[in-house]
Amino acid sequence: MRHFDWVNLSTLFCIQIVLLVVFFLLFLPSSSFADTRGKLNGTIFDEKTKEPLVGVNILLVGTNLGGATDVNGAFTILNIPPATYEVRISSIGYGTKVVKDVRISSGETTTLNELLSEEAVQGQEVVVIAKRPVVDTRQTSAVNIMDEKDIGVLPVQELSDIVNLQAGVVDGHFRGGRVGEVQYQVDGVSINNPYDNSASIRIDKSIIQEVQVISGTFDAEYGQAMSGVVNAVLKSGSPDHFDYNAEVYSGQYTGSDSRFPFIARFRPANIQSYQLSLSGPTPLPSTTFLVSLRRYIDGGYLYGQRWFTPFDTSRPADNIFHPTGDSAIVSMNYFHELSGQGKLATRPSENTQLSYEIIFNQAQFKNYSFDWRFNPDGLHEPRRVSIVHGFDWTQTLSQSIFYTLSVRENYFDYKDLMYDNLYDPRYYIAKNGVSNANYELGAVVQGVDLGRFIQKTDSYVGKGSISWQATQEHLFKFGFEAQTSWLEFGSPGVLVATTNSKGVQLITPFVDVPELPHVVKSNPRWFSAFIQDKIEFTYLLIRGGIRLEVFDANTSVPGDLSNPANAIPGAPTSRYVGTTIKYAVAPRLGISYPVTDRSSVYFSYGHFYQYPALGDLFSNTDFSILRNLQAGGITYGVMGNPNLKPELTTQYEFGYKASLTESFGFAASVFYKDIRDLLGVEFISTYAAAEYPRFTNVDFGNVSGSTLSLDYKQGLLNASINYTYQTALGNSSDPRETATRAAAGEDPRPRVVPLAWDQRSTLNATLGVESAQDYSVNVIVRLQSGEPYTPSISSGFGGEIEANSGTKQSSVVVDLRAEKDFKLGSLGISAFVRITNLFGSTYSNGFVFSSTGSPYYSLVPSQDRNTLIDPSRYYAPRRIEVGLSLAGITN
Repeated sequence: MRHFDWVNLSTLFCIQIVLLVVFFLLFLPSSSFADTRGKLNGTIFDEKTKEPLVGVNILLVGTNLGGATDVNGAFTILNIPPATYEVRISSIGYGTKVVKDVRISSGETTTLNELLSEEAVQGQEVVVIAKRPVVDTRQTSAVNIMDEKDIGVLPVQELSDIVNLQAGVVDGHFRGGRVGEVQYQVDGVSINNPYDNSASIRIDKSIIQEVQVISGTFDAEYGQAMSGVVNAVLKSGSPDHFDYNAEVYSGQYTGSDSRFPFIARFRPANIQSYQLSLSGPTPLPSTTFLVSLRRYIDGGYLYGQRWFTPFDTSRPADNIFHPTGDSAIVSMNYFHELSGQGKLATRPSENTQLSYEIIFNQAQFKNYSFDWRFNPDGLHEPRRVSIVHGFDWTQTLSQSIFYTLSVRENYFDYKDLMYDNLYDPRYYIAKNGVSNANYELGAVVQGVDLGRFIQKTDSYVGKGSISWQATQEHLFKFGFEAQTSWLEFGSPGVLVATTNSKGVQLITPFVDVPELPHVVKSNPRWFSAFIQDKIEFTYLLIRGGIRLEVFDANTSVPGDLSNPANAIPGAPTSRYVGTTIKYAVAPRLGISYPVTDRSSVYFSYGHFYQYPALGDLFSNTDFSILRNLQAGGITYGVMGNPNLKPELTTQYEFGYKASLTESFGFAASVFYKDIRDLLGVEFISTYAAAEYPRFTNVDFGNVSGSTLSLDYKQGLLNASINYTYQTALGNSSDPRETATRAAAGEDPRPRVVPLAWDQRSTLNATLGVESAQDYSVNVIVRLQSGEPYTPSISSGFGGEIEANSGTKQSSVVVDLRAEKDFKLGSLGISAFVRITNLFGSTYSNGFVFSSTGSPYYSLVPSQDRNTLIDPSRYYAPRRIEVGLSLAGITN
């Protein structure tokens, strides 16, 4: 097993921090920071006369945030970090009132209307507990916000687990969109890797203060997303006390050896997690810190047996085998990770805050392959390093205006290769993996996987906004975002196995030959700006805005696609020309109208643009490989296209929300998405009557559906249930699907079929029993209908029926977490057990045989004999974890 090079990693950290400081100083006037702050407003009245009170002081206890009521008794406090607060309300001649458990959420307004009574006893305080509404009726789209308390009792561990619990989310697909259409943010700034538009870093729940998931329409301040937004607000240190917490747990997978070979052995430490956090004040004035570190080991549940090694000298073709392995049982899908967070925040003045934050992940893992089960050391061990770090600056100019500034570096480095050096002698000793089809179903008995792939992204992101409460009703927000990225991806050299008189040998072709895979480099740039107005009347809420998106691929493409390689005699010369800068203007509108004081109807509409993943734009863009292209000749794969325009989703949503009682809430919505200009494939004809496929904006689709949510909380009981019914239709589930159909001799013309993730019915239920500081038991139930698959009536050519016309089996998966709290002085200790896949479900929308629609059997077992005994086709087995957590506070 490889180990990280800590010297190189520390050097990388130092270089990045220096570069980031320089970038911050150069661009500070134009940097910015997205909205991760909340707002508190309300009106204070005299308890007897019910008249509004002027000059009442409002203070968030433990902070310097506060305000005073105006002539109408109204107040507004901006720029509040998300958390739960005590609010102190005081005025001369009136008794002081303290309202506890007032929750402030990112980008949302919390309303606090209170009555003050004339002071009867000097110094008397009235303490009340704020009642959190079971349903937020002031939202204009599908938004779910969970704080650390909500998250802590659930059987989840990281951000992706939380996201997949939301209505309309199916394995990363938000309301029927493709994967990669979601904007992931940390503290309001994007952490997306532009290579594939996925989150570049894993976020553990131990460092999360709040998570906001928007699965419907979203405001103009969010861009480069068509289906949703996920914003994780991370924890900070306290200025007046130290907080420390730790968690340790271990566990294992359980199941049957008949489905998962070797899993039944007792391995209580197969899964291990060690987490420690410390935060509080520093010796420096008005400065706090937070440090968190986690080591996670998942031994996996798919095993092989080391009969052979990569350097064996068997001759499979002659049925001669010389195994030298030790027959050890070896995990083949393990995951090992070291992650952490550091944050330093200071207040240079009462109205100003500056902070630096860093989050990192380092992971090494193995992806299971059935063919390599007897030679597991011949498989790659991918490695990944992710770092997100940067500065935030927030300043309050007055009670009605504040601005936020931020700059981030998102660094991602992924390697999937056996040995870093192309000329490593071990490649040439082991050579490529070899097998005999008649021995152990063709298992690889020696050699190594020769595949080589790297992907590195280094992005600098600057964001900024000014929030202005122009009147009691109008909150204006202006902002912009700039990003530049350096990408490298592809194969760093190619190894080819050849057979000659000396036997099988490896050769290393010249890496710059265009026909061979190589590393692609690019430096694209983005810019966006927005303006937004949040209008809050007692009887109406309007969120309206418009966003400008600008993208520059910053490269060149052939000027004449009919002669892309300049290899057709007599044809016009094709010169490379620069890509054009792409613009898009996206209007957004949301309206919420209160029907009663506990219910509202809402409508939202918007245009949402996103530029395709850069891994598709820039891959295979060396058109010189087409110099030998002839009519009816070989194909060179789908050509990239850096000159693509943005994809577009137009979305509509209408809904109703109501708190039927103080304990029971209800929400329902219907939505429709029209999806255009998706990444797809077109066929370009050359002057020589040959054709080649090329990416373009040609695919399309539409999604329609409805959601129903019920929330209940009364005493010890709480329950949250959401159900989504939707249909996701389009001409292709994958951008390359058209080219694949053409290569198979099928009709490549567009047709509308269910998309591969068209899961019609999804039900998520969270059920819990909780007694504060005593115990809790929470269960998550996920019920899913089957996704589509393409049935076949024979194993030969043309045996498939219409694409995605079959439906997989439905499934139910249940997870559980039970916890018992103890007190040891001021130290809080919790013992917990977490069971994932409680009832050992073996299937949930995974692989099925096309001949049966079942994951368990095939009508052509002779053809599918390998797959029938491949354990990776099943859903992950039951996982049991037992652990302790502790938390404490010291002054």
